Amino acid sequence: MVMAAVLTPEILADPVALTRALVDIESVSGDEQEITDAVEAALLAAGRLSVSRLGNVVCARTDLGRPSRVILAGHLDTVPIADNLPATIAGDLMYGCGTSDMKSGSAIALHLAATVAEPAFDVTYLFYDCEEVESERNGLFKVSQQQPDWLDGSFAILLEPTHGLVEAGCQGTMRVIVRTHGTRAHAARSWHGHNAIHDAGEVLRRLSAYQARQVTIDGCAYREGLNAVRIAGGVASNVIPDRCEIEVNFRFAPDRGEADALAHLREVFQGYELEVTDSAPGALPGLDRPAARQFLDVVGEAPVAKLGWTDVSRFAAMGIPALNFGPGDPNFAHKRDEHVEIPKIRAGAETLRRWLTTPAD
Repeated sequence: MVMAAVLTPEILADPVALTRALVDIESVSGDEQEITDAVEAALLAAGRLSVSRLGNVVCARTDLGRPSRVILAGHLDTVPIADNLPATIAGDLMYGCGTSDMKSGSAIALHLAATVAEPAFDVTYLFYDCEEVESERNGLFKVSQQQPDWLDGSFAILLEPTHGLVEAGCQGTMRVIVRTHGTRAHAARSWHGHNAIHDAGEVLRRLSAYQARQVTIDGCAYREGLNAVRIAGGVASNVIPDRCEIEVNFRFAPDRGEADALAHLREVFQGYELEVTDSAPGALPGLDRPAARQFLDVVGEAPVAKLGWTDVSRFAAMGIPALNFGPGDPNFAHKRDEHVEIPKIRAGAETLRRWLTTPAD
């Protein structure tokens, strides 16, 4: 295991070396103390940042009196390791737990915090814990509750893996349980009962026939999805079941709020009992903001919709438009062979550096 002392100025100056150093500090969700200590020490050593800490969240800010403030945020935790530490390099690929999701992105943010002395914006750098687990433990959620001023800004970039593309906003997500009810009976005399599992067939039919909506916002096409993800029912092999539960996940475009999403589900499943078990709003792209437009000009490619939920939603809930941009390939996140393309790390760091140092119009 690599200790915090490896985050020397030489390592901080190279986003690839820094990625490898961060990957080699094991930081499965809930065990981020060591990596947070290392990041905090590196930020304090920069000497020109105001550094604060809340648990295993570190906030570093410039205070240069710029007309606007932007936020670069990345989480430091990973899913459990799968015999994929320490990091290894094969050609242009770096393998290891967290290489894609998202230590390469966080390394870029830390590299910029340590090396960009005169950004065109005031910048807040946020490094947080517990993104890969339940929402209540998420470091950004804790910041929003206890230090909301850390999230003040006109625009935010979350360095989640996007394979170097700009993914704007994010979908909302809602999970519900759709229940059917019947009457128990002996299977040999089934006519005395009513089979709740058979009634689930109509729920599944509605799902199979569902036509997903696609909506374009700021030029980004968000496609919705409504799918059964789990089904449970049955008492015993000789009992007609009196209950069946179908868990349904609704991924909705960010022009819908959570109340609208639930109303839509009640319409789709009219006549059935619904219980919401999880819900999180989406995030609108907000690409009309000056800082966002300037970033897109530097990238030089059209943004695409984020088809998934990320912490940009937390910024959007506070009125701060945000997008996703990072070097990792999301298709390899959480996999045993998780990896990141080294040229993507260098290109991402250079793109963000040019954006941060280009004077505003």
